[in-house]
Amino acid sequence: MNAPIVCDTCPVADRAVCSALSPEDRGELARIGHHRRYVRGETIIAAGDSATVCATLTRGAAKMSTIDRDGTERIVALVHPAGMLGQLFASTATLHVTALTDSEACLFPASRVAALSDARPALARRLPDEVSRELDESRALIDLISKRQAKGRVAALILAFARAASPAPCHDAESFELPLTRGEMAQLLGLTIETVSRTLTALETAGLIARRGSHGIAIRDRAALDDLAAG
Repeated sequence: MNAPIVCDTCPVADRAVCSALSPEDRGELARIGHHRRYVRGETIIAAGDSATVCATLTRGAAKMSTIDRDGTERIVALVHPAGMLGQLFASTATLHVTALTDSEACLFPASRVAALSDARPALARRLPDEVSRELDESRALIDLISKRQAKGRVAALILAFARAASPAPCHDAESFELPLTRGEMAQLLGLTIETVSRTLTALETAGLIARRGSHGIAIRDRAALDDLAAG
């Protein structure tokens, strides 16, 4: 269900692309958009659709992926709160965007955002920064997959979500929800589901993490995780 955008209570108001705008311009942007909630697994943007919408993730996590003709999915990016969803300057969406957890986003007509960026230099300057950040995240994924050892790959992924789960950039979250299924982790890291499960068990047995329920993770030895992720 769509709802009005309320910038005053937005948890990413100081980090999202719209933070470059004045309060008056943010109000104008809010008036042309709407806020929506998504359940885990729900499609936010479908590949092949006309790229008429762009969005900012305000809560939760999402994945951007391609799907081959045979139905094989390849995750190309993970999106955390304050990240942009959609391809602002494309005519057709080439990536499938799916909610990894119950998530929330602010959605805007892409044409109106593009027009506003033409009229507002601060927003026009911020958009390339967002594209650069997305490229950095894609490179980080490539680096993640290139790690030789399974423990290093899983440790790096855990630390990436710990950083994303923290409301403050100066420190990572000590406990958080890891929204990926074992299958999604395996697909992302180039491992088998069995290897992912064994690696998580090994990290817990070694005292580096503690698992809580099906998705909860608590970090017990950050230094050791850092060492594994750097290997």
